[in-house]
Amino acid sequence: MKLWSILGNAQKLDGGAMFGNAPKALWARWATVDDGNRIDLACRALLASPLNGKTVLFETGIGAFFAPGLRERYGIVEDRHVLLDSLAAAGFSHEDIDVVVLSHLHFDHAGGLLAPWAEGRAPSLLFPNATFVVGAAHWQRARDPHPRDRASFIPELPGLLQASGRLQLVESDHCEALGDAVRFHHSDGHTPGLLLAEIAGPERVDGQPHGGVVFCADLIPGRPWVHVPITMGYDRNAELLIDEKRAFLEDKLARNVHLFFTHDPGCALAQVVRDDKGKFGTAHEHPELHARALAA
Repeated sequence: MKLWSILGNAQKLDGGAMFGNAPKALWARWATVDDGNRIDLACRALLASPLNGKTVLFETGIGAFFAPGLRERYGIVEDRHVLLDSLAAAGFSHEDIDVVVLSHLHFDHAGGLLAPWAEGRAPSLLFPNATFVVGAAHWQRARDPHPRDRASFIPELPGLLQASGRLQLVESDHCEALGDAVRFHHSDGHTPGLLLAEIAGPERVDGQPHGGVVFCADLIPGRPWVHVPITMGYDRNAELLIDEKRAFLEDKLARNVHLFFTHDPGCALAQVVRDDKGKFGTAHEHPELHARALAA
């Protein structure tokens, strides 16, 4: 099996919102801002093939479905569907994808499922041959959002996924489409029912998978958020997220599971480390992956 980091459309969002209640004097060490106080963010997907005999894409980024006015409001940099170009550069097309795993259905993670915006054209799904894997608890949230995060969802998307006949909802630690090759961790701090997909490593220790890669989604969007107290203003429950993150990082450190970041513009993959004061950090950072073997 090989892994590719697949860039989608880049985004710029308010730095204060991305770092929650952390003061700018702290987070300015990790990110620079433009004249609008916005920081650069990636929307990066992970491609794995063959995984359980399938070509699997973890997330799709923000895509290009927004009309021009909304694209500017949400800081989307490019007007084309960058994910499709990145897949092509890796030797794939969206028709080649057998499974799309979605940590959640916020537009910056699931918008790439949709064809690019065109005047007068209704939203439509790409990936015609893919099974769409979504957490069951989060599916209910997406169908009936709370006012706190209603603007983060694409209203038409649940109906399109349901109508495809290829939607698979996950309630346990595994799904039918991927079997034991992928283990799901569940989180509620950012949004109810967030799925964190771990690709099983090549080793087992005391019966547990060892090594491997986990898609951190919005539990840990990038390297700065590895610091346990750092959360986003977009998180539903920051205190719960901090507790979930600490347990998550302790587990990944103990089992040498590497972290894959979706929003970090400079790092796709890193190893978890902890210093002598107990603070988590990262090492062995990789800005991108090109047909990288999991065991490498």
